[in-house]
Amino acid sequence: MAKRRKKVSHKRRDISFAGSILMNRSILIIACIAVCALIAIGGVAKYVYDTYTVTNIYVTGNTHYTNDEIIDMVMGERPINNSIYLSLKYRNKSIRNIPFIEKMDVDIVSPNTIRINVYEKAIAGYIAYLGRYMYFDRDGIVVESSFERSPGVPEVMGLNFNYCIMYEKLPIENQKVFEEILDITQLLSKYELEAERIFFDSEYNVYLYFGNIEVSLGTDEYIDEKIIQLQYILPKLDGKTGILEMKDFDEDTKNVTFEEKNH
Repeated sequence: MAKRRKKVSHKRRDISFAGSILMNRSILIIACIAVCALIAIGGVAKYVYDTYTVTNIYVTGNTHYTNDEIIDMVMGERPINNSIYLSLKYRNKSIRNIPFIEKMDVDIVSPNTIRINVYEKAIAGYIAYLGRYMYFDRDGIVVESSFERSPGVPEVMGLNFNYCIMYEKLPIENQKVFEEILDITQLLSKYELEAERIFFDSEYNVYLYFGNIEVSLGTDEYIDEKIIQLQYILPKLDGKTGILEMKDFDEDTKNVTFEEKNH
């Protein structure tokens, strides 16, 4: 009886040893598979990083903000320069609630290139009101309020109103004047002219101010032609002070006079 127990015990040791080998082999195989998987994941990650890292960014449609400012708004404080991430983040989604901007869209042009499309609000001008600059569109609706002036947007003076409320029209008598203001600002921008102020008198005659030069345009009749001429006249008046009279300008007479004043 004792001998049989010894044989059984010996067999159990053999089985235990074989099981241990199989278990260790399984662990080794699992470890190898895990290492291979990690290597594969690392390879895929490196491929994605190298291939889909954004190296080229194009910005279109912006005037109120620089390209770098727009890029910072889109990419965030901690930019993730990956086009796949950005395509998922901005898929069918626009960026809104940014002053002077209606919306921004992000297009993935290629794995390493994106294009940011900026759609700005059609700002006609601004008025100074209670220590703030109130910007309005061609319909006279106040669309932005800021403590800072936006470059390229003129101050509009001479309009009479009793109050100013965000997202409401300025309560002035002649509502058509807002379209005229936008037409003027767009023409000035087209011909690379920057007026600091636009002034309307009680008869809605228009006056533009470029530094020390006052330009009397009169009514909005022939306004396009008058501003076209300005791009050639103003450089000749650089450093001077006076009044440029253009209210009698028309297609036939092209009457323009300059009255210089002493400093």
